[in-house]
Parts: sequence; C-alpha cells; structure tokens
Amino acid sequence: MDRKSLIGFGIIAVILTAWMTWTNSRNQQEAEIKKKYNDSVARVEAARKLEADKKAARVSDSLKKLVAADTTLNADSLKLVQEAQRWGMFSGAAKGKNEPVVLENEKMRVFIYPKGGRIGSVELKGYQTYKQKQNKSADHLRLFTSDSTRFGLNFFDISRRRVTTDSLYFTSNSGSFSVTGKDSKSVSFRLTADGQPDTYIEYKYTLSGNSDLVNCTVNVMNAGKMMGKDQKDVMLAWAMHTPTQEKSIDNQRMVSTLYFQIDGDEDVESLSLAESEVQTPTGDLKWVAFKQQYFTSVLIADSKFTNGSTFGVSVPAENAEGYVKGMAVETPVPVNETGISSFPMKFYFGTTNYKALKSYNLGLEKQVDLGFSLFGWLNKYAIMPIFGWLSNLSSNYGIIILLLTIIVKIVLFPIAYKSFLSSAKMRVLKPEIDEINEKFKDGDPMKKQQETMALYRKAGVNPMAGCIPLLLQLPILFALLRFFPTVFELRQSEFLWAEDLSTYDSILDLGFKIPFYGDHVSLFALLMTASTLLYTWMNQQMLATGNQLPGMKWLMYLMPVMFLGFLNSTSAALSYYYFLSNMITFLQMFLMRRFVDEGAIRTKIEENKKKPVKKSGLMQRLEAAQRERAKQLQQGQQNNKKKK
Repeated sequence: MDRKSLIGFGIIAVILTAWMTWTNSRNQQEAEIKKKYNDSVARVEAARKLEADKKAARVSDSLKKLVAADTTLNADSLKLVQEAQRWGMFSGAAKGKNEPVVLENEKMRVFIYPKGGRIGSVELKGYQTYKQKQNKSADHLRLFTSDSTRFGLNFFDISRRRVTTDSLYFTSNSGSFSVTGKDSKSVSFRLTADGQPDTYIEYKYTLSGNSDLVNCTVNVMNAGKMMGKDQKDVMLAWAMHTPTQEKSIDNQRMVSTLYFQIDGDEDVESLSLAESEVQTPTGDLKWVAFKQQYFTSVLIADSKFTNGSTFGVSVPAENAEGYVKGMAVETPVPVNETGISSFPMKFYFGTTNYKALKSYNLGLEKQVDLGFSLFGWLNKYAIMPIFGWLSNLSSNYGIIILLLTIIVKIVLFPIAYKSFLSSAKMRVLKPEIDEINEKFKDGDPMKKQQETMALYRKAGVNPMAGCIPLLLQLPILFALLRFFPTVFELRQSEFLWAEDLSTYDSILDLGFKIPFYGDHVSLFALLMTASTLLYTWMNQQMLATGNQLPGMKWLMYLMPVMFLGFLNSTSAALSYYYFLSNMITFLQMFLMRRFVDEGAIRTKIEENKKKPVKKSGLMQRLEAAQRERAKQLQQGQQNNKKKK
C-alpha cells in the first residue's frame, strides 16, 4: 500500500475505534438506566410482597387464635378456612387431580389439564426436535409443555379478591378421544362457583380430524355474580416459555418473537427480536402468535378481542439454556352481567409453512419474514413459486437448490454477458488508459479525468456499464439471503455431509468458541469463501485499468473472509447456493472468454473513434460543471500566489 492508502486505513481505524468506544459507553449507560429501573421495580415488588406476607401472617395469627378457642377446628378445617380466604367463592376448586384429557387427530395430540382447564401441551405428529432426531426417538415434536405455559382468565371477584383461573381445578364432561377424517369432537371444562351451579366459567374445546386448529369457546355465566356490576370484561392471559427445538439456540433466538395483528390493519406487527419489550397498542386485537423458528402457536378471535391488549417478550441471558424466549399477552374478553357470555376463538398449532399459513386468509403468513420491500416481493412471487415447482420434481433439496441456482443464473445471464462485454472493452482500452495515467502522473488530476472521459466518449465505451448489471443482481442475492434460512421445507433435510440444510453444517466441533467465527467448522461456508476469493482474484486479473487503489484490492479479498463468520453459523443451504452460484459463474466466464472476440471489439472501438462524438445533455452538463470547477480551482491558486 502507498502512504495515502495507509493514512486512509488509519483514519478508518480511528473512526471505527471512536464509534465502538462511543457505542460501548452508550450501551453501558443504557444498562445502568435499565438496572436502576429494574432495581426500582424490584424494590416496589419487595415492598408489595412484604405487605402481603404481613397480611397473611395477620390472617394466620387470627386463625391460630380461632383454633385455640375452638378445639373442634382441626387441621383440615384450618386448611379449608385458608383456602376460603384465598379463593373466595371458588375455594372448592382449589385442589383436585390433574390428569389431562387428550384430544387427538391426524396431525396432533392436544393435552388439556383440569388445573386451569387449559391446553398444557401439544404434540405435532410427523415432526421431531433436533435432539429427538439425533437420538432416533420415535416421539413427536412437543410444541410446548404444561410447566412452560400459562392460560386463564384474571379478574376481581365481588369481594375485590383477585382470581386467576389457571390455578384452579376445572371439571370435565368427557374423557380422551381421537378423531379422523371430517369428524369432530368437543370437550368442556367448567369452573363453578361454590353453591351456585348457575355461575361458572367454561372452556369448550373442539377438534376436527384433519385440522391444525383447535376451536375454543369461552363461556361465562352470570358474570355479575362473580365480578360485580361494574366489570364489563375479564383479562385473558396467555404466556409461554418457548422450548428449544432446533440445532442452534442462537439462531432460534434471532427469529423468534411475538407477532400480532390489530383488526382493520393490513400490516402485522411484532416485538423486538434482540431485546425484551412490552407494547400496549391501540385497537382491537385480531390474533396473536408466539412464533418460534419453524413452528408457531396462534390465538385467533372469531370476531376480535376488545381494545386494551398488552404484549411482552423477554430475552433470556446469553448463556441461558432450556428455552428460547418468553412471550406473553393479556387481552380483554367482554362479558355480560347476566346470562351467558360466549366468546369463540381458536388456536393454530403448527408449522410456519408459508403456503399453509396463507390458506387461512388471516395474514398469518406474515409471520414468515421473507424480507422487506423488493426483496420480499421477489421471494413471494418469483423464488418461492419456482422452489415449490421444483419440489414437485424431486424430494432431494440439494438437487432442488442446484436446479434453482441454474435457473437464476440463466435469468441473470444477459446481465452477466453485458457486464463481461463492458470489461472486455475496458481491457482493450487499457494501454491507452495507462498512457494517460503516466502522462498526468504528477499533473492536474482534473485534466487526467477529462482526457480519460474524452477517450471513453470517442471509443463509445461507458465505464459504468459493468457496474449497473452487478447492481441489478443484488436484489436477488439479498432476497435469497432471507429465503433459505426461512423456508420450512429445508428443515431437517439432509444432503451430502449436511444433516440439516436449514441450519449450519459442521464437519468439526472445536470444543471452544472463536470470536466472530464460532465453535465449529462449516465446510459449505469454507467452500463458498474459497470460491469467492478465487472469483475476486479472477476479476482482479481482468481489470482493465491499473489505477485501482491498492487498499481497495485488499478490501475485496478481506470482505469474503469477514463474511465467513456469518456463513459459518447460518443455513447450510445459503452457503451451498452461493458456492454453486460461484461455480456456474466461473463456467460462464470461461465460455464467454472463449466465444467473445476481443479483436472484433478492438476494431469496433477504432471505428467509433473516427466518428464525430455526440454528447448527451447529461454529458454536456457534467463537462460544464467540470470546467467551472477547474476554473474555480485555478482562480483559488492565483489568489493564493498573490497573497504570498
């Protein structure tokens, strides 16, 4: 590198160091603010707990005195009195057996537990977690477990006592059952107020034989007797710690979050992927989803949940194991003072398969992030249909990706050919460009630029013609960058040494973690990086002019190496596609160099030089601007001489 390049890299290093220092300082300040906030919350919660403990102690002391005064009040009676203090009119449901009722169809098994009357676990048939596949287990994929999820109604009873139904035991009217075909079955779980059979909360679950949906109707009978006349709704609370199901928990955390759609809005909103967040948007809620990497659990209102929903997502510590993220929602459900209040809704338990989600016509497919703007459009209307068509031809997704790569390269071939011709023309002009560079080596850079542009005009060569085709290819490259790690069909698809194309391939586990690289070695990532370095070297050999900054040459080699850290832990299908794309590009370049006659190009350029130069309006304006700039520089130099 020359001195100027070294100074330039030094300035860049200083800027990067200053930026990183500022960023770290800002992150530390934010962390301190967040810590102070959490400490304040913790102090408030501790004070509340202390007050509650004091109140419980006072109640306990009163009960003990009552026991001492009345010897007929035994330990069991004391427990009943305590439960009555805690649950009020639902004290009779404070205990019970928690053996689940199982609803089963062709696609899943749903476990509904008496405690809370809730769906505590769902098993999806035909799928396995990464660990289950490694252990060759015959079990189905468990979407979530009873100890990782909560579901119930929260309200204050007529004594202003807070009631949470997920801690109470419901009674069921039916046992377990299986359904097939178009059949459907229903089971009800009811929580009845003590001594008031006409006052209850009921969940009615219905499952069809070939459906991913579980219908759930919430029935509240005589809400006024439970909650008082002033309460018009109850809060439906649903929370889940999503379990890890794939190979990389880090990759799961990067794409798992809570999605929701407000009634009347076309767009779907989501919470942060990187940090914990709570949102309380305005508007009636249509549906909310706890999206994992390749599976999702969605609560959908048949009509809509009333305004006032709150959503939250919590990101665990970096080294936390066992679950991916915590997600929760609280949303109001309207109730009537007298009579029965029915609120029909449904659960979707299944994959994030784009086509399957889109079939419900509810916008559920918008959970699948295919990219924004042009990139998402290319994936939806170009890449995905081609991928689906190829999937009908073969079940080997390694072959499908190869065919997809060939199709993409054929579509882009006219652009690649035009770029190659532009490079060929620049190679023909290289001797004359070198002469100009040598002529003005120590002269006015503006005059060198003007003479170079004059040569391009005479030869009929556009120096930007080779860049524009490359820019036109970028949208497809970025679209595929989003497509491969997202498409569900690649999950657990094996090819060559890769056991799962949806995640990284590993030929060597290092046993330790290298910063910016990882704890394993991905062969597809290495092949892609090596082929990119080779492609860069070939391009450097084909450069027409020798005036490229030395620092830029090194940067072209540095970028693929820096990109290796990302490819090492992302989808093997993506690295495989880029590797295939590079290989096909080498073949195209070999064929084009073989069949493109640079002698004919040289002859054409010489003919163009003999023709009168026609300047476009844009070129005339550029030249006028250059002349004005040169004039200003000359005047400035003269003024400086006069001052001296």
